[in-house]
Amino acid sequence: MKMKLPTTPSFSLTGKRALVAGASSGIGLAGAVALAEAGAEVTLVARSMQKLEDVAEALTAKGYKATPLALDVSDVEAVQAAISNMEPHDILLNSAGMARHGAALETQLEDFDAVMAVNVRAAYFLTQSVARRLITAQRPGSLINISSQMAHVGAEDRAVYCASKFALEGFTKSMAIEWGAAGIRVNTISPTFIRTPLTEATFSRPEKRAWIEEKIKLGRVGALEDIMGAVLYLASDASALVTGTSMVVDGGWTAE
Repeated sequence: MKMKLPTTPSFSLTGKRALVAGASSGIGLAGAVALAEAGAEVTLVARSMQKLEDVAEALTAKGYKATPLALDVSDVEAVQAAISNMEPHDILLNSAGMARHGAALETQLEDFDAVMAVNVRAAYFLTQSVARRLITAQRPGSLINISSQMAHVGAEDRAVYCASKFALEGFTKSMAIEWGAAGIRVNTISPTFIRTPLTEATFSRPEKRAWIEEKIKLGRVGALEDIMGAVLYLASDASALVTGTSMVVDGGWTAE
């Protein structure tokens, strides 16, 4: 009798629809590329239509499917209305986020509210909106929020940011429990410091660069390509039994 070998689950996203928030740059852009390369039809969301059109043009030039949609994710009512009028998205990648760093004793109310409005409130209701369309259509899905290694540890000058990302991890677990029976998986990706235009200011400070490189056990900062594989894994059937957890891509930062 011939041995029956197991079959590796597919990483293909052909026939899937994906919504990527924060798709105009950085991790969101990289995630959109990964999803499109795997065959997904990607809806690109950010505030700047010009930037989104540039991304969409670059993707379609390679034969991928991408459509720009200008939305401010902090405008929850506008997001809810837009998603409710669209075909369901099988995949959500929410990379929209913000940070205002500073000493905890110097935190201003407006800074706290601004970070929470995007990193918690907007992320919560964006995830809810995509899930609602899937549940109504009786379709499974994979919903991914970009979190941070700072959702698992603390750091000076990052009390508000850490609070927002710990909160995101919390609602991710609860949503995963509630929607599991519907076949909807909810996870986060928690990167270390990744080189993007937004992090260049941090890397330009020698003392901060030294601190980062000392904490990352692999001895280098992250690149956008380091996140793309994690996005594809969580979006695809390869992670069919993964929900309510965080994929930490931190080079060993949180190992200690």
